[in-house]
Amino acid sequence: MSSHPAHRGSIKLEQARILSHQAWPGRQYILRLDAPACAACAKPGSFVHIQCDPQLPMRRPLSIMRVDPQQGWVELLYKVEGQGTTLLSQRQAGETISVLGPIGQPFRSDPQYKRPLLIGGGVGIPPMIFLAEHLHLNNADCQPLVIMGSEIPFPFEQLDSALPVNGLPEDCQAAMSLLEQWDIASRLASQQGYPGTFNGYVTELASAWLDTLTNAERRQVCVYACGPHPMLAAVAAMAGRYDLPCQVSLEEFMACAVGGCAGCVVEVKQQDNSTAMKRVCVDGPVFDAREVFF
Repeated sequence: MSSHPAHRGSIKLEQARILSHQAWPGRQYILRLDAPACAACAKPGSFVHIQCDPQLPMRRPLSIMRVDPQQGWVELLYKVEGQGTTLLSQRQAGETISVLGPIGQPFRSDPQYKRPLLIGGGVGIPPMIFLAEHLHLNNADCQPLVIMGSEIPFPFEQLDSALPVNGLPEDCQAAMSLLEQWDIASRLASQQGYPGTFNGYVTELASAWLDTLTNAERRQVCVYACGPHPMLAAVAAMAGRYDLPCQVSLEEFMACAVGGCAGCVVEVKQQDNSTAMKRVCVDGPVFDAREVFF
């Protein structure tokens, strides 16, 4: 199989200089790269395929968390899991990294949905921040709610939110300070007892909010999610119960990440109810939830 020529033309290969490399608890890192070609084309849901270290030829896919097309930087959040990310965590500011990207079909935002619900879990948080910033900059009329879950410390500065969210427990006030600066409401969920976080699943928190909406308000909701497969299955089921459109970004192991090896295929339901195998890297990673959870 080959990827679409138009998509292939948007993928850039560049030597990106490390601008900063921040360590956070839970062996999590935020990596900012000077990658202007990638920054110019990236969309929420895009990812990059990077060479973690010269001694390791196999690349690793990492979701994009933020970009600045004017300044030309791309920001990635990752968690150390194995040899590749261990080597990546040792790279220093000023060094260069080979970056292939942006790759993948992005989230499709629609201005008719004035109350987008963004749900991120673990390393699925970055695309939600990217999408939230995109909505903040391009759709002044919408009021997103961002719900994030993690069982390790959250890799960002937090504060008690000044933005009210109906239906949520009074002690659930912890929010991401960056989103608060953008006037976007966010709430955090965990089962680790972190101060100000909801003790439970992201879907429980989302359902509590959805239950406060009128039917007319609920018709303004579209769900966007990225995270572990069980979380996405639960989000898709929740969206189905409330009859909400839902897009999910899948996390899969990838070898080439450009559609050549077909090592990241998933079964997808098509409009005629038949099924087909699609590549997460170039046919996704974003899919309609009803296509992959059926």
